[in-house]
Amino acid sequence: MALAAHTRPEIAEADLASLALELATWGVRDANTLRWLDPPPSASFNQAVDLLKQLEAIDSEGRITSHGREMAKLGTHPRLAHMIVRSATWDLQEQAILLAALLSERDLVRTSSMDRNADLRMRLDALHDARSVPVNAQIDMGARQRIKRTADQLRRQVALRSETGSHSDADVGRLLALAYPDRIAQSRGSGGRYLLSNGRGAHLPGAQSLSQSEFLVVTDLDAGERDATIRLAAPLSRAQIERDFADVAETRERIEWDSREQAVIARRERWLGAIKLDDARLDGADLAALIAAMLGGIREMGLGCLPWSKETTQLRQRILFAHASETREANPWPDVSEAALTATLEEWLAPWLAGITRREHLSRLDMHAILLSLLDWNLQQRLNAYAPTHFVAPSGSRIPIDYSTEAPTVAVRLQEMFGLQQTPAVAEGRVPLTIALLSPAHRPVQITKDLASFWSRGYADVKKDLKGRYPKHYWPDDPLSAEATARAKPRKS
Repeated sequence: MALAAHTRPEIAEADLASLALELATWGVRDANTLRWLDPPPSASFNQAVDLLKQLEAIDSEGRITSHGREMAKLGTHPRLAHMIVRSATWDLQEQAILLAALLSERDLVRTSSMDRNADLRMRLDALHDARSVPVNAQIDMGARQRIKRTADQLRRQVALRSETGSHSDADVGRLLALAYPDRIAQSRGSGGRYLLSNGRGAHLPGAQSLSQSEFLVVTDLDAGERDATIRLAAPLSRAQIERDFADVAETRERIEWDSREQAVIARRERWLGAIKLDDARLDGADLAALIAAMLGGIREMGLGCLPWSKETTQLRQRILFAHASETREANPWPDVSEAALTATLEEWLAPWLAGITRREHLSRLDMHAILLSLLDWNLQQRLNAYAPTHFVAPSGSRIPIDYSTEAPTVAVRLQEMFGLQQTPAVAEGRVPLTIALLSPAHRPVQITKDLASFWSRGYADVKKDLKGRYPKHYWPDDPLSAEATARAKPRKS
């Protein structure tokens, strides 16, 4: 493999948090205003700025804070500087200094990759007592001495008396969370897998005692294609998170449609970055939000989830016909097509959804009343004449009109239409009905939109066929002068 023509500049690879803090102390808010031999990568620099905001070193406008100036005086990484400065209020500055010194140097405990213990507390114990390490580990004595010298220097900088305070394992994770708030990690349940508060996944290598901890603070991890490998970490308790990050944790109300449950869920959640600290049922959820979520579910499921009865379906088809057949430019009839109804759920269905939060609740809806509400009183009355539900045949039978087809259709026995010369029509006489003329056995024998033409041209052939098949039925020679009947023959015959 060929070597690169040039070595990548250090600024392209380095952690830029210290640089960003230094620029902030100079009053530089935009690194692009400076002339660089090699400018810092924008993505890396922006991440560094975001970290400084999280560490309270700079404000939302990028100006350095008084806390940030205190951090800059220490000359160590901003993460560690923040931990040292803030720990003073907890009377834990000695422990913070030891941790900062420990993390400033390479790992002082040497083990094989298979035996590597990721628990940072073991390193702190080794710093106090070199005999405390496991038998399968060795201490890098040179690193241990350098760590102690760094700790002495930090004590002098903060005017702390030498090695004051006492060491407590319970405080390690709490202090490290100050330095690594973006690397607080929550267990994903098994296998040593964790989710970091910055949204990244990570896992502990091999069998680790730390894997029993619900929360960790990760100080060192290497990259992985999916999950990073945790190299150093310490446990953190839920109580410590609740106490120290109460003002940072975000409470969210989540009201949304759950496709699996086919119901609206309303939850109150507390989040620390990408990790969920708490999840509880949300009582007294906002009605508008519940309805909006239910509408989202209806859109997802489709209008077929609504309780369309046969009567309601016919009403919708009648309104659809009226809308499609209206000739006036200003169409008074609402568009109740699937596309239009789906697009306007908020207007016509939302007012009826109070208390409806699950698919099975939809059966409570009176869709007939809901559809009728789209028509004012005058249109409701007009609809009965414009698109009637039934056609009254000359025999007196009320025949339902089918509006589901391309043209309104009635299916009626031929004998019931005797005497009717003109084709009946709807839409104020403008749209003729399609008539399916049936045999006594209710089988179609002729379909026509021109009844007069059928009587004069087609009836004779049809009569001949039907008379042969149904000889006991009434088949007059002149259908226009004959009496219509719903029986085999008129009563007087």
